[in-house]
Amino acid sequence: MVEKKILLVEDDEKLIANVAKMLRAEGYDVVTALDGDAGWEMARGDTFDLIVLDIMLPRLDGVSLCRLIRNLPTSAHVPIIMLTARGMVQDRILGLETGADDYIVKPFDLGEFLSRVRAQIRRTSPFLSLNRVELSSGDLRLDTTGRRVFKGGAEVKLSNKEFDLLTLFMRNQNAVLSRDWILKNVWGEDFVISSTKKEMRTVDVHIRWLREKIEENPSSPKRISTVRGVGYRFEG
Repeated sequence: MVEKKILLVEDDEKLIANVAKMLRAEGYDVVTALDGDAGWEMARGDTFDLIVLDIMLPRLDGVSLCRLIRNLPTSAHVPIIMLTARGMVQDRILGLETGADDYIVKPFDLGEFLSRVRAQIRRTSPFLSLNRVELSSGDLRLDTTGRRVFKGGAEVKLSNKEFDLLTLFMRNQNAVLSRDWILKNVWGEDFVISSTKKEMRTVDVHIRWLREKIEENPSSPKRISTVRGVGYRFEG
């Protein structure tokens, strides 16, 4: 089996050494960087199966680095876990809106961290199947096995969260989905912070990004409609 490759960007030398040691003991190939600039050089010069970023990095901060990585064609689908010593809700939301797939507040238990790593890699790892599962609606075709989306025959590049959102919508076509329900089913139980309008904007931001990729006119969406005061409905 080919080793899964992880990029770990963290300026705490003791923490990065401990985490890297644990991941290597689990069979992962780990590359480390102590600041954002070095992390960016590594991210754009190689391919990884997972990227772990501290939010408070010298030179280039983790949020900016996450945005840059998400704009790389080779890294759009790579899961990103963000680390921070700050547990404020707004920091958590910022990480999610930037394109992170998971968010862990320091200090954290190494066992829990490892389980989060395994979960993210497992979700995005390709696997063999005799029966590929596909969803379709109009000119949209979604391959759940290969995690690929096609619109009118052309492939549409989606981030992990955008893909999961579209999968959720296509499996629940014409049903009205609340923001709370979307957050729970796409981001997981840990990210159901509250149902206030401000904190639910994470869902709104990702749906806006998804509309920009699958709608003919994102400013007047036909596929994903907003149900005012409730949530969203996928109409195909």
